[in-house]
Amino acid sequence: MKKQLEDIRKDYNLDTLDVNEVSKNPLDQFNHWMQAALESTQAEPTAMTLATTSKDGIPDARIVLLKGVDEAGFRFYTNYDSTKGKNIAANDQVALVFFWSTLQRQVRILGKASKLATEVSENYYHSRPKGSQISALVSPQSTPIDSRLSLENEAKQLLEKYADQEIPKPANWGGYTVRPYQIEFWQGRSSRMHDRICYQLQEDNTWQIVRLAP
Repeated sequence: MKKQLEDIRKDYNLDTLDVNEVSKNPLDQFNHWMQAALESTQAEPTAMTLATTSKDGIPDARIVLLKGVDEAGFRFYTNYDSTKGKNIAANDQVALVFFWSTLQRQVRILGKASKLATEVSENYYHSRPKGSQISALVSPQSTPIDSRLSLENEAKQLLEKYADQEIPKPANWGGYTVRPYQIEFWQGRSSRMHDRICYQLQEDNTWQIVRLAP
């Protein structure tokens, strides 16, 4: 018989999350969970949903890859002229979501996005494979194009042009950091009685930790 969406069930029972055992700093807790994800069989453990809103308040979301995390926040790179780039320019409030299904874990982050320093973006750009650098150079991200073939032809020409040269970083390509003010850790539990621990940044830059109802 055809499976109905409403009948799909999965019980979560791999782990627990205790408010008395988590790290005092949510970034330490995140790094602990990220390391576990990296060591697991989780596909694309650095993949995260980035949610933005337009100047008219229309929400939009897509998957991007986390490229670094430290006390400044969560880093990713993109085309500044893309839809996400335009949205961030209009409203720097964003949300990030990680879901590691093999660990039955989720992390939700609210924060403010800002551009990274140009030299940081330059260094990362030149660390990428040459094909990825060319892709950033030729793609007018989020805009209509005539065909894939036209992109591929331009990419081929640029690969030949820069065969023995450094590929210049496009001025409209670079990184963002999302400085968090709220981070929630979710551990799946049996019968939907999930564990949810939320960190909220206070005015004195300390973190308040609370347990949320599932």
